[in-house]
Amino acid sequence: MKILITGTSRGIGLACAKKYIEMGHEVIGFDVAESEFTAQGYTHMIVDIAKELPDIQGVNVIINNAGIQEGPDVIDINLKATIKVTEKYAFQDAIHSVLFMASSSASNGAEFPEYAASKGGVVTYMKNTALRLAKYGATSNSISAGGVYTPLNAHIMDDPSLMEQCLDETLLHRWASAEEIADFSYFLTNVNKSMTGQDILVDNGEQLKSNFIW
Repeated sequence: MKILITGTSRGIGLACAKKYIEMGHEVIGFDVAESEFTAQGYTHMIVDIAKELPDIQGVNVIINNAGIQEGPDVIDINLKATIKVTEKYAFQDAIHSVLFMASSSASNGAEFPEYAASKGGVVTYMKNTALRLAKYGATSNSISAGGVYTPLNAHIMDDPSLMEQCLDETLLHRWASAEEIADFSYFLTNVNKSMTGQDILVDNGEQLKSNFIW
């Protein structure tokens, strides 16, 4: 299959690129930065998804991963550009599945206001995409991850006290690895055939954590 992944220079996007290459697929990666990852079947393209998108035909799987946490362009990149990518490449006969990287903040409202709003919008748009992709027999789902060990969270990971506070907010006292999210991604896009329009929460039990006092 031809897999298009946005935000592949590091973190979850890079882990996904490696996973799909490992599984024998052709992967096209979009990012504003260069990538050190090279492999047969992988093409890295310098693309700002908020601007002009290249013409690519016959995409089978789209993973909308690119995003930022803070700044004036959060909604433009996380939501509007994600919509732009999906509208350009998804609605055609070759499409098999579309996956969106949302966030646990889409349902609990935590984190930065614009970030939470952008990811809530991503989940709603994912459902809209599922409705329209059904005629192609294609699925559309999203992953709402909680804490993930990625360079984006280095400021937490490098502070033992802050890291411990974050882990204490989860039932399992852990975060997910980028590779674990890539495994979820592969299942949802290339194994799953019957689940669509669903947001999958992967947060190590953060939203269930309850300090109930009798």
